[in-house]
Amino acid sequence: MTPIETDIGEYLMWMQIHNYARTTIAGRRRYLASLACFLAKRDIDTSEDVTLEDLLAYQHELFSHRKRDGLPLTVATQVQRLIPVAQFFSWLRRIGHLKVNPAADMTMPRPDRRLPESTLSAIEMAAVLSTPVVSKPLGLRDRAVLEVFYSCGLRRNELIELACRDVDYARGTVFVRCGKGAKDRYVPIGERALFWLRLYSELVRPHFVTDRFPNHLFLSSVGTPLCPDWLSRSVRRYIALAGIEKRGSCHLLRHTVATLMLEGGADIRYVAEMLGHTRLETTQRYTRVSIDRLRTVHASAHPAAGLGVAMATELCAVLPQAGLGVAMGGT
Repeated sequence: MTPIETDIGEYLMWMQIHNYARTTIAGRRRYLASLACFLAKRDIDTSEDVTLEDLLAYQHELFSHRKRDGLPLTVATQVQRLIPVAQFFSWLRRIGHLKVNPAADMTMPRPDRRLPESTLSAIEMAAVLSTPVVSKPLGLRDRAVLEVFYSCGLRRNELIELACRDVDYARGTVFVRCGKGAKDRYVPIGERALFWLRLYSELVRPHFVTDRFPNHLFLSSVGTPLCPDWLSRSVRRYIALAGIEKRGSCHLLRHTVATLMLEGGADIRYVAEMLGHTRLETTQRYTRVSIDRLRTVHASAHPAAGLGVAMATELCAVLPQAGLGVAMGGT
């Protein structure tokens, strides 16, 4: 183990001692290992030898990287991998391991203020929910998974980590333990989702459960927790089976929950609480997706929103004279 890998290990231990979320620590371990691998190619194996130029080269490497599909890393992904680097060297400087923080003058890429690429309508979501073959054990489990996603707006890992005791059928709530930022929260769950969840729990789960994971709610057929990548592929497959040509998977369902609730008149503060958003600004981007109410206001308030009786009368008189009547009516 190189000296910088030892420093990374001590940093991760410090995070555990200070009660950082397990998923956060796992992400930091993965991204800092990537940095250590990059530095090793430049014959750098100690934290003291890392310079700002080395970190800028790593930043350029992330910018130039292409995934298997040929697409670059998104700006959000680049920032996600660079923040642990900056915080790691800041920690080394704070504990006195470094005299100078080489990441102090590193400028992060400006984040995009992009909307979710797409969301599903209520009709499309109904089509997705009907795709699992519920007469089969795995299909019944998958229907319960989709219903919980749609009812609660959970993150992928939050759903995977659910325990049986986290569902309160009487109160109609789901307890999310150690969500993003190691924060717990209660989330409401609808009666329909509880119906499918009860069917899965009573008819299917007893045949899947083993001594290894006796408390996990959603299990594979061999009794292990659901794999994150498999879950994403599975949700993506059900969306495709529903005949919907929209990109996305588990997070698309989360986007859909937020958008449909806001379009239905829900207060944005309650939606933020349900989704586990720390900042209201994170939830506000969904108000830009919720176009229905804006369209209604536009139709009632904008003077050019409608065709109008006078305009329709004028068109009926003008189009035949211009030779456009046949073309307009023949399509």
